[in-house]
Amino acid sequence: MKTPSRSFRFGWVGLLVAVAPLGCRDEQAGPKPRAAASSAPAAPAGPRTLDTVPSDLTFRSGATWAGGAIVYLGTRVSPPDARPGQVVQLAHYFVALRAAPQGFQFFTHIIDADTGQMLLNVDHEPQGGAAPLASWPVNKVIEDTHTVNLPAVPGRLRVGLGFWQGQGRLSVDSPEAHDGQHQMLGPIFGKEPPKLPEYETVRTAKPPVMDGTLDDPVWQKAAVAELVQSFDGRPTTLRTTFRILWDDKHLYVGFDSEDPDVWGTLMKHDEAIYNEEVVEVFLDADADGNTYNELELSPNNVTFDASFVKRRSDLPTAIAWESGMKTAVRVRGTVNNPADRDQGWTGEMQIPFASLTAVPNVPPKPGDRWRFNAYRLEHLERRQVEGQAFSPLFVGDFHNLPRFGWLVFK
Repeated sequence: MKTPSRSFRFGWVGLLVAVAPLGCRDEQAGPKPRAAASSAPAAPAGPRTLDTVPSDLTFRSGATWAGGAIVYLGTRVSPPDARPGQVVQLAHYFVALRAAPQGFQFFTHIIDADTGQMLLNVDHEPQGGAAPLASWPVNKVIEDTHTVNLPAVPGRLRVGLGFWQGQGRLSVDSPEAHDGQHQMLGPIFGKEPPKLPEYETVRTAKPPVMDGTLDDPVWQKAAVAELVQSFDGRPTTLRTTFRILWDDKHLYVGFDSEDPDVWGTLMKHDEAIYNEEVVEVFLDADADGNTYNELELSPNNVTFDASFVKRRSDLPTAIAWESGMKTAVRVRGTVNNPADRDQGWTGEMQIPFASLTAVPNVPPKPGDRWRFNAYRLEHLERRQVEGQAFSPLFVGDFHNLPRFGWLVFK
């Protein structure tokens, strides 16, 4: 990710106060409401200021808000080599080159550096409320220091910060300095996440029999891949494998799920079976990180399918799409009987290429590469939910498209 690197100097830039609307309300932006005090607190003495920028910043920026009115000088991280899971002190430095915009509050987030998803809200007002943006004197450096317990997740974290008012944010001037929603990008912690896995799917001249079992000789041509825990890549509590084949018209996906208690209460197509026991495959055929399909199957042979034009786009529109897939399930035990011990269940999906979104070639050509992920949601003892994935996500979101693996057609 490109880091802005502009030199900083006090200069005159025409004031432009811009409020950037958000796609939807950021419910976690802004300090949390405080209980009313029994008496009015003493008025703050005013912001503490510095005459110069500290020389020991570990992250330098120089990017600006509101047409150059407010400059983000950078941040000092202590310890400077902090990693996810550690407690760090963050000291942010800003300067107002002209009268600061009125009515804005400060927000600070810890985000996934690669997806932009917020992992931790550490919102507060600068200097404990003594330095709201509107009070910043011109050409004086504002220091704001706070302590953060970084989430203990693999991969890279980043500081995102800025100013909000109502349902909008103060506009960041340079596109490369923010996340697309006017959240200024600050220092990064951690290292690159693991390499994305690949699955090679082979072509079959004969389709597998759709009977819910995977003992058809055709399935023996397909490589067997095992899911891992979706959040961190560790081994799963209950084993799940999948395999994929293809021919001129269809993609075939087979799942085998170990499960001592097979259950499910939802019986209608496109109901929210993702809240119960389910296996899923997500397909981004053109690998653009925007358009993708979600296809799910429950042990009751109930299906859910959706087509998204971007990450988590409008759900009613997405589920209005119909994949036309055919499915079959075989349960090794009894569904919805917690009194006995089941062995598990297998499921097959026959997915028409012609109905999928943004498929580059129908049928695919050998060497074509799609982005995809395979998932399972298992409710251990019907209480604790375990997410499983082919490519671990390191966040609690199956729609984390940048962490999708690769489906390679052979």
